[in-house]
Amino acid sequence: MFTGIIEEMGTVLSVTKSSAEAHIIISANKIFEDLKLGDSVAVNGVCLTASEIKGNTFKADVMNETFSRSSLAQLKSGSHVNLERAMAANGRFGGHIVAGHVDGTGIISDIKKDGNAVIYRITASPKITKYIIEKGSVAIDGISLTVTETDSESFKVSIIPHTIKETVLSEKKEGSIVNLENDMIGKYVEQLLSNKPEENRQSGITAGFLAKYGF
Repeated sequence: MFTGIIEEMGTVLSVTKSSAEAHIIISANKIFEDLKLGDSVAVNGVCLTASEIKGNTFKADVMNETFSRSSLAQLKSGSHVNLERAMAANGRFGGHIVAGHVDGTGIISDIKKDGNAVIYRITASPKITKYIIEKGSVAIDGISLTVTETDSESFKVSIIPHTIKETVLSEKKEGSIVNLENDMIGKYVEQLLSNKPEENRQSGITAGFLAKYGF
């Protein structure tokens, strides 16, 4: 489990792909304070397992499914990535609950200055945008952010200079692809509602009930 508060940017040293296996080797600094073999690391929001650690580098094995559902397939030697270790039980919860299970990708379709902040518009498929609500949470490349505006095909986030400076957003441009993870609460609620017996669906939790109480 992660919080979406990026600890540092790492650098991809190599990406190896073959029909038999695929792995990424990444160098960093801060995360090695207590990183152990088998620990989870969110890499641009994708939960990966450190399968090998040498000095200030770690290797993570990557499944084909992960490459197909995320932007990790675009990484190459020299690429920078957002890194976050799994949340410690005694740590501060500064973002929101992030599983590191990317729902899909989006495209940065517009970037505009807004005072000291920058507004990013992200275009995504309906299967992702249907879970995104104004003032709700979303993880973009593993960064916990608050949605400021949304429609059926896109949403906007307003980002402070510190976040841009300390993450790979500083390198993103219009047209860049980003990993997206929806807030899992909405997905759980949908699943619970869809699994209710037909005769009981009108008597329990409804969309109106959720809206009334701020969901």
